[in-house]
Amino acid sequence: MDFSKLAVDRKSLSREEKKELRKLATKMVYELDVMWLEQMVETKAVLREKMTFFFHDHFAVRIKNPKENLDLNNILRKHALGNFGDLLMEVSKSPAMIGFLNNKQNKKDSPNENFAREVMELFTLGRDNVYTETDIKEAARAFTGWSVANGEFIFRQRQHDTGSKTTLGETGNFDGEDVIRILLKQKQTARYLATKILDFLVGRPIPDAHLDVFTDIFYDSNYDLEVFIRAILTSEIFYQEETIACKIKSPTELLVGMTRLFEIEYKEPKAIVQIQRKLNQVLFFPPNVAGWSGGRAWIDSSTLMIRLKLSSLLLNFGVIEWDEKGDDPEQKLIIIEKKRDKIQEKVEKKINAHPNWKGFEKNMNGHEDDLEAFLIQAKLSEGAQITINKSDSVSLKDRAIELLSLPEYQLY
Repeated sequence: MDFSKLAVDRKSLSREEKKELRKLATKMVYELDVMWLEQMVETKAVLREKMTFFFHDHFAVRIKNPKENLDLNNILRKHALGNFGDLLMEVSKSPAMIGFLNNKQNKKDSPNENFAREVMELFTLGRDNVYTETDIKEAARAFTGWSVANGEFIFRQRQHDTGSKTTLGETGNFDGEDVIRILLKQKQTARYLATKILDFLVGRPIPDAHLDVFTDIFYDSNYDLEVFIRAILTSEIFYQEETIACKIKSPTELLVGMTRLFEIEYKEPKAIVQIQRKLNQVLFFPPNVAGWSGGRAWIDSSTLMIRLKLSSLLLNFGVIEWDEKGDDPEQKLIIIEKKRDKIQEKVEKKINAHPNWKGFEKNMNGHEDDLEAFLIQAKLSEGAQITINKSDSVSLKDRAIELLSLPEYQLY
């Protein structure tokens, strides 16, 4: 991705030129969205990409700077299966995080508490755990001087508060790195991260005794993510019946899963962003610093209908249209399904999704009778089973679309 067009002196630009530059930056962030989704689909390092996605939500940043977004995304990927302490340190110093949580404005004469608050509340200890308002204020003083110049982290010594600080029971002439090390000493940090990662991978609450064991594994390994995740994926809890299909797929997981399974090629990449918008999860645009709520929050009266129609939309020549007067991908989305020949003529002009049905049929060769078990992990409800039993669909394609349209496909 070429960022050179954005590397201009904005002070010399007219009002209209600044507006056009902002539009270009936004457009590039959406292009980055499509690139990442394609990587999720095509990667062989599935677990690394899945954990990159997890940390994209954990360290939720919403900025319209494509280069800073890309740099942060690569930091998450680099450490996704590495050491959480290293990840936390590098994310904290990233231009994206410093800009988003206003640490540029954090100076010794006027401390800004935004980053200090969120690093405790959302990134390490969790809300209302261990720390106090005084701890936040003192930590903010330690992070003074952390800034960015020319897209790189810099430490501005003159803006740093060199006085003694006391935070989380420790006193000293701390800087930001010291505070991060103090946060990692707290076992509550390991517990908070363990709880979030377990929820992401397992999808259901587990007994406190088991959580204690996982917390100890994570803490004693010095926050080694590979050791911790291996412990989860090889545990009995991960394979218990209660864990199967207990979690609602996020929009990204739903879209990536279907795209990967059917090797869908998108002729109109903007359509991917439009679908994400309708499902309430656009990559690089979390709703706030706390990220997406997840779980049942993914489902409401509008998103449920889109979710259930997604298989028809992507696999049966559905069409996405939006107002072409502007380049803003946030324009209103209209979904039209193929209903008659007249519509089909319009569809042919707007086709954006091309599944590889031949490839899917080849992969299923000899296992067509196992299609239900192959596509759906959840046990079908009585109503869903009746619907499938009454179906007169014969072709593999029609049967697959019917199964993917069931509510049970939303779970994993």
